[in-house]
Amino acid sequence: MRLPLLDAGGATIGRIEDIVIVPSRSGTAPRVVGYVATSQRRRIFVNGTRFSQIDGDGARLRSWDVDLHPFKAKPGELLVGRDVLDKKIGDETVSDIALRSTTDGRATYWELAKIRLARRNALRRRPSYRLVDWDEVPTLFNSGAPMAAEAASMRDMHPSDVATVVRTLPLAQRKQLAAAMDDERLADLLEELPEAEQLRIIEGLDLDRLMSVLDEMEYDDLADLLAEMPGEQRTRILDAMDDDDAAVMRQLLSYEEGTAGGLMTPDIIILGPTATVAEALAQIRDPDWLVSIAAQVFVCRPPYRPPTGTYLGVVHFQRLLREPPSMELGRCLEQEPTITPNVPDREVAEKLASYNMLAVGVTDDAGHLLGAITVDDVLDRTLPTGWRQRRRSNSPNIHTNPAVAR
Repeated sequence: MRLPLLDAGGATIGRIEDIVIVPSRSGTAPRVVGYVATSQRRRIFVNGTRFSQIDGDGARLRSWDVDLHPFKAKPGELLVGRDVLDKKIGDETVSDIALRSTTDGRATYWELAKIRLARRNALRRRPSYRLVDWDEVPTLFNSGAPMAAEAASMRDMHPSDVATVVRTLPLAQRKQLAAAMDDERLADLLEELPEAEQLRIIEGLDLDRLMSVLDEMEYDDLADLLAEMPGEQRTRILDAMDDDDAAVMRQLLSYEEGTAGGLMTPDIIILGPTATVAEALAQIRDPDWLVSIAAQVFVCRPPYRPPTGTYLGVVHFQRLLREPPSMELGRCLEQEPTITPNVPDREVAEKLASYNMLAVGVTDDAGHLLGAITVDDVLDRTLPTGWRQRRRSNSPNIHTNPAVAR
């Protein structure tokens, strides 16, 4: 707290004011989900996954983007400064907390490790202190939110398994669970549900919370959800979006249903022919990329955001591992076929299968790259209707919490 908030270039753009934590499932420490910061005279929320580094110099963002919507705490969230520090535990007071960095195999995050308790004595001028483990004071992290514990228990489950549990709940409890989830987790859940069920879950969210959740969704999944919304609601959301994101969504919504344009995402790794293998590997290492997206780097002439300059080819992850770090991408390109946005879904699937690709590039008639389609999205579209429900009902490994599924 009080560390400088740094942009991707290291310049100070604000200051960390508080830490947002949520209780975890039984036996695991409360986790940091983000930080409250002041920037441009606004009190904003910064998701914990958006930082590349936190040390004594400050908290540095991975990218230049900052969401300036005012911070509003969600059910189940606790603020360290507001809800933890100075809280009484018997005749002691919480004077500080210690965080530690940990990883779950997919991402690195911060969790609570120690609590410092202070006790004042009338015979001493200064208080005495002692350190305790977080689980020695479990009542300190009781948020009072009705579904906070259930949301915490699902934090490390695969999103498709979370959807399995959620589908067993009455609608009212689904909404309570959605309110207790952090933005990224709720976005992951929505992407695993049919659009009609997505609409029912987000029905009660206020616009600020809804925009924060939608901002975490993949472009193609968000386009499918917006397409199912009533026109007035869709317009309100597009108007509230960042201008660039709104332009992307309007373009995706303009493609006909059942075509490559409707499956495409513009959020892919794009570099120029003079970029090096080392630069490409640095992009691929970013844990925010989907596995299917991070499997290759698309190479184009500038500009490097869709629609790009002339599309030149693709370099796959395995090829990058075999080449020296200083080699330019233009020297290790592969010429794989691309498709146009009006190609039917079935032809997209045939192209991916014929050339054993994880993703296929989508270009316009002038050869500019518009985006790519990944194999997981093609499977989602081409499998029979209701495959998710059948998969979940037949899964022997999903155990729901009886208190949740009642």
